[in-house]
Amino acid sequence: MTVLEPRDADVSPRIEDIGLPRGTGVLGRTYRALSIGIVSVVFLIAFEATAVGTAMPVAARELHGIPLYAFAFSAYFTTSLFAMVLSGQWADRRGPLAPLATGITAFGAGLLLSGTAGTMWMFIAGRAVQGLGGGLVIVALYVVISRAYPEHLRPAILAAFAASWVIPSVVGPLASGSVTEHLGWRWVFVGIPVLVVFPLVLALPAIRRTASGPADPTAPVEPYDRRRIALALGISLGAGLLQYAGQERNWFSLLPAAAGVALLVPAIRGLLPPGTARAARGLPAVVLLRGVAAGSFVAAESFVPLMLVTQRGMSPTMAGLSLAAGGGTWALGSYVQSRPRLEPHRERLMAGGMVLVAAAIAAAPAVLIDGVPVWTVAVAWALGCFGMGMVIASTSVLLLKLSAPAEAGANSAALQISDGLSNVLLLAAGGAAFAALGGGAVGVVHEALEAGASGSHPGAFAVVFLPMAGVALVGAWVATRVRER
Repeated sequence: MTVLEPRDADVSPRIEDIGLPRGTGVLGRTYRALSIGIVSVVFLIAFEATAVGTAMPVAARELHGIPLYAFAFSAYFTTSLFAMVLSGQWADRRGPLAPLATGITAFGAGLLLSGTAGTMWMFIAGRAVQGLGGGLVIVALYVVISRAYPEHLRPAILAAFAASWVIPSVVGPLASGSVTEHLGWRWVFVGIPVLVVFPLVLALPAIRRTASGPADPTAPVEPYDRRRIALALGISLGAGLLQYAGQERNWFSLLPAAAGVALLVPAIRGLLPPGTARAARGLPAVVLLRGVAAGSFVAAESFVPLMLVTQRGMSPTMAGLSLAAGGGTWALGSYVQSRPRLEPHRERLMAGGMVLVAAAIAAAPAVLIDGVPVWTVAVAWALGCFGMGMVIASTSVLLLKLSAPAEAGANSAALQISDGLSNVLLLAAGGAAFAALGGGAVGVVHEALEAGASGSHPGAFAVVFLPMAGVALVGAWVATRVRER
């Protein structure tokens, strides 16, 4: 890794050198309220992700839903796929304000539904409602960035998004673990919606002033593309059917699996840029890389707390904190990619980042061996998150660079669809493999360990992590194709 000279210390070119007035940085007078507002929204999402992930193993065990553990994560991504397409069209035609407000509200409602669930399926339904909100929010935020910030400030605001994960990554697991152990896991879900109020009050007025309305107010508003919305519904239903089939694992499950494929194939072809499946250079490769990176990482990370709690006897608090350093290194990786002098090397940074992700995922199941210290996971995940910080922020920067203003919503939706669909499909594959190798008995094993007995199902976890490391390595190759020749 090249050591930067002292003259490289500035994060962006000097304002005087590019002919812009002072105060035009992301925290300058022009953008301060908007930047703080939308970063607060990301902060809320980050806090939810870290806190809920810590409480999830306990919630699944108490609701007798360990065999459905992967569903609790993928339900979020399944419904968000539909919401992303809807949000992209909504934002392109009417502006990002309404989908953002609606999404934050649905996000909080889903948390309340999960927190009051009496069965695992009701819990999963709450996660699905939450996914609708999350899908609306994330695409709307990208449209805000595209409309409100000039190109030279976009890497900086995206780096700020990554930095907003640092505090939740440390505080989230600690707070969630403490609440789970002393008050119960339900309070984690019921308590988080209180945080919705601050982003709504701060972000929405700033967005109304700077990025509301259609991109071109003088142009006639085009009708919604019903075909794309139908394809979005098909992609969500198809992904859900495939996961259901993978979870059932019997001959009858071939029917929903076939139906899922029949829905997914035309939907993917219609919603993602042509050439995405073959990693065509430019925008298609950027969209594919986002899915490969996010899907492999999320599918593996979802099982880390469960592995540490059930196989190494850690408390939910300590299991969550084992991933805490990742928030800081993710932000560091995002900061590195935002350096103007590294812009010519973005493709190389992304490929290196994917290698780090693959190595981290492959190293995590080493803790299934009793002699391996549990801090191995923390170190590995910190390195993996550094790689993810470089890759995820870079895909966002490249997507906006390759998109015309009027296409920012649709292309951002394509990026997020690739992200969410890969999460669903790889979680489905990992969850099916986990259940097939005895993962459904993990909760019983954990109770036996607490009673002093012995036993484990290390193979059920290894079969999740090792294939995901291979998927991440494929991403290193895709990263070499993100630039147009």
